[in-house]
Amino acid sequence: MVKRWPHSAVVAAAIAVALLSDGCAEKRARAYPWATAIAVRPHAPVLAPGYTPPPIDDAAPDLPWDFAPASGLAVTHQPPRPRVPVPPAPEPAESAKPDPLSLAPQLSHQEIAEAQQQMNESLGIAQRNLVTAKSHQLNATQNDLASKVNSFLEETKAAVKDGDWTRARNLARKAQLLSEELAGSL
Repeated sequence: MVKRWPHSAVVAAAIAVALLSDGCAEKRARAYPWATAIAVRPHAPVLAPGYTPPPIDDAAPDLPWDFAPASGLAVTHQPPRPRVPVPPAPEPAESAKPDPLSLAPQLSHQEIAEAQQQMNESLGIAQRNLVTAKSHQLNATQNDLASKVNSFLEETKAAVKDGDWTRARNLARKAQLLSEELAGSL
C-alpha cells in the first residue's frame, strides 16, 4: 500500500525547497541602480601579510613633453560676414496676385440656391423670435441667449460676404435653434 502525504506537508516542502534554492543573502551579488552608482565606494584591496610593492624603476627614460606644432588645417578665427543690404523683391503686377485660399467647399448652382433658401428661412425665424423676446423682460440667461443669437446673425452676414454659403447656412441654423430656445423660455 502506498502511503500518501498530507496536502499541507507537500506545500510546506515546496516552500522550503524554494527558500533553500534561492541561496544565501550575503553571497548574492547586489545590483545598484545607475542613479546611486556615484555613491558606491570601492573597497580597498586587502594585501597579503608581508607583501611589498615592487620598487620604482629609476632607469626608465624621461620622455619630453614637446608636441609637434599644430597644422595649418585647423581654422582658429573666422572673419565676420560682410553686411550687404538685400534689394527688395520686385512687386508683382496686380493681375498676377492669386486669389486668397478659400476653405469653403465648391458647390453647384443648385446647392448654392438651396443653401441660400435654408439660410433665409432660418434667419427669418431667428429674427422673429428676437423681436418677440425684445417685448419681454429678460433674465440673465435669456439675455445671454439673445446675445448669442445676435452674434450668430453677424457671423452669418460675414459668411455671406465671403461667399461661403455652407457656413452661412450652418450659422443661421444655429441662430434659429438658439432663438427657438429663447422663445420657449419666455
